[in-house]
Amino acid sequence: MSILSVKNVSKIYQSGSRKLTVLDDINMSVAAGDSVAIVGPSGSGKTTLLGLCAGLDSASEGSISLNGHQLDGMTEDERAAVRSQEIGFIFQNFQLLPTLTALENVMVPLELKKRKDAKDKALELLEKVGLKDRATHYPSQLSGGEQQRVSIARAFANEPKILFADEPTGNLDTETGEMIENLIFDLNRASGTTLIMVTHDTELAAKTHKIIHIKGGKIQESQHA
Repeated sequence: MSILSVKNVSKIYQSGSRKLTVLDDINMSVAAGDSVAIVGPSGSGKTTLLGLCAGLDSASEGSISLNGHQLDGMTEDERAAVRSQEIGFIFQNFQLLPTLTALENVMVPLELKKRKDAKDKALELLEKVGLKDRATHYPSQLSGGEQQRVSIARAFANEPKILFADEPTGNLDTETGEMIENLIFDLNRASGTTLIMVTHDTELAAKTHKIIHIKGGKIQESQHA
């Protein structure tokens, strides 16, 4: 069963009279529960593809179906509603809200869903990532690895069907990065979430079920790890 289907997708930016094709006729599908790495050189279109699959932006051509939702043709508000229901995000630069504590950051997606148990659920997730004792700390009081663990807890807060991660270990040292990798895969397995990750890290990519190589906006090959 395919949870994500990308058909003949292109992304073209118009700059004056010039056209810049960032993605060119991309086709891929991801089965529910799979983990997929998208790899390729800088500027190859990896992050653009991730953004389109997650409904952060719309394709110029082609169609994308995410867990039964047809993203093309949707308004930004409609795509935002799908994201809040179906998707979790982990970014390279953590994207925590600096004025909120670790606990409050994890509570945000739960409160948006009007969950009465938002605080209890957020504390439970912080415990899973080993940060329950740092719940009242602000991002500025946490190390990079701790901030990324908070962002992982937040990503899993709304029990997403699909998790998108953009260079999740890119800003971390090797040891911390390995801990974050293990955490993502462990939580992913435990919750049965589908994982789609952009990474430069070949060792990290090798831990996924499938690797999609992209270059110059085109898929070069897909291989099962």
